[in-house]
Amino acid sequence: MRKTAAGKKSGQCFRQRQWLVLALLTAGMVVLLGRAYQVQVLDSARLRAEGEARQLRSVAVKPVRGKITDRNGEILAVSTPLDAIWAHPATLSEAQADWPRLAQALRLSVDHVSSLLGHYQNREFIYLQRRLPPAEARRIEQLGIPGVATLREYGRFYPAGPITGHVLGFTDVDDSGQEGIERSFDNHLAGIEGRKRVLRDRLGRVIEDVESIHPVYHGRDLQLSLDLRVQVSARRHLANITRQHRAAGASAVMLDVRTGEVLAMANVPDFNPNNRADISGDRFRNRAVTDQFEPGSTIKPFTLSMALASGQFTPQTPISTSPGIHYIGRRSIRDIHNYGDLTLSGVLIKSSNIGAAKIAMKLAPEKLFQVLSSVGFGRPSGIELPGEQSGSLLKRERWRPIEHATLAYGYGLSATPLQLARAYAVLASGGLLRPVTIHRRSGETSGQRVLPTAVVQQITDMLERVVSPEGTARRAAIAAYRVAGKTGTVHKIDPAGGYLEDRYQSLFAGFAPVSDPRFVLVVVVDDPRGDKHYGGEVAAPAFAHIMADALRLHGIRPDAGPDSGVQVVARANGQEPGA
Repeated sequence: MRKTAAGKKSGQCFRQRQWLVLALLTAGMVVLLGRAYQVQVLDSARLRAEGEARQLRSVAVKPVRGKITDRNGEILAVSTPLDAIWAHPATLSEAQADWPRLAQALRLSVDHVSSLLGHYQNREFIYLQRRLPPAEARRIEQLGIPGVATLREYGRFYPAGPITGHVLGFTDVDDSGQEGIERSFDNHLAGIEGRKRVLRDRLGRVIEDVESIHPVYHGRDLQLSLDLRVQVSARRHLANITRQHRAAGASAVMLDVRTGEVLAMANVPDFNPNNRADISGDRFRNRAVTDQFEPGSTIKPFTLSMALASGQFTPQTPISTSPGIHYIGRRSIRDIHNYGDLTLSGVLIKSSNIGAAKIAMKLAPEKLFQVLSSVGFGRPSGIELPGEQSGSLLKRERWRPIEHATLAYGYGLSATPLQLARAYAVLASGGLLRPVTIHRRSGETSGQRVLPTAVVQQITDMLERVVSPEGTARRAAIAAYRVAGKTGTVHKIDPAGGYLEDRYQSLFAGFAPVSDPRFVLVVVVDDPRGDKHYGGEVAAPAFAHIMADALRLHGIRPDAGPDSGVQVVARANGQEPGA
């Protein structure tokens, strides 16, 4: 009986324990199911939002900068895809074991990575490396290092390199314009950055574009007036004369007479905007618009224009230049030779300083000031390039007799190569002053008449004789074309005051073809140190080569022949004519 009672009691305890365990399991299941219901149903929206908030990021969408092309559609500047490697400092800091792999891939030291993360630990975003080729960036991203990802950006590429460097300028690491056209037209080229919300994985990589926040507006393309073919020619021949005459540098500017467009603007030395190590100091200065010089004898056509317009002179008016020296007070004016008696035309053809000074002194100073000002000296041209200088033209009230005389042959004022080219475009266009531009234009541009047509024709006839064997610029002649132009040779200014002996700037300014002028070209050679320094010996040959190339490339028909009465100087195998 006792055994039976004990067995019953034991069975009851066992069943009680079973029920207890079952009750506990049931309670646990109820709790788990309740929690699951809360998470999956009641709190699902909130938890999903919190989870996505940890991985959702608002990121910039970089616009593609607009292309720059020449007048014929040749690409001069284009933005190419590049990638940046960036990091989330907090996430990457927790992956210290991966730092050596990352440092090796980025060609950095581990200490440098550590220093970056320590310095920017409170930031959400830091650049580790920029402007990488996409393939290289992809290899780094595939390392799968937490907190490291790529970001698409763009870098500027200039197919012509140094040939167009001074005009185009360059952009910075963020593809923003810093110099040249890139700076002047930055708003046009840059576009507007957009933003989008993206979903990233635990490694920081974008796995889904969620939505656009602000649309991206890509930059607009820009077509310049430059003709790359002529630009190449200008740069090549400037480099040749700089090397040949051991000059410090040279500049050339070519304008379309009818439109005022810049067809070529080149400087030597130059720089390659694709090589950032090459971008320093004076190398990226566009000397054609920033550097000022005394234009010397290239001013004489305007002095004579004033004289002819006054009605007191004709091309045959006699001017005495004997004995080759002329005094104004205690100051002397000299010619290279004693030319004796010259006509007004002869003053220009022989480039007599004394003759030009005497002509100017016979007329009121206001006349000379007015004609020089009217063709653009003393004020900027307004071209769409940064850093353009205005040159200098002394106010009439400050002229003494010596200034009146020296201004007549180009001393005492300063100009840029572009200003001188614009002034000669007035002569080439029959007396019209047109605005100049680096932007492509269609059709002829109207201009303001500043010189009488008849006077300009007389000056053109004289300038054509300057390029003949009787003048100072026979080396500017071009086979089968009529050319008009003027040489200039000026002493370099001494920064300490006065002028430097045996240091010169050699100039030539002219246009062609004379029968229907299309192009104006100015060549300035700075400090030639060889055995020649006159403009007719140094700058004129470069003018002839560049102008000949432009006429040929644009299909301009020759206007000189056996019956034209104009002597043509032939070139064989690219050789320049004799002096």
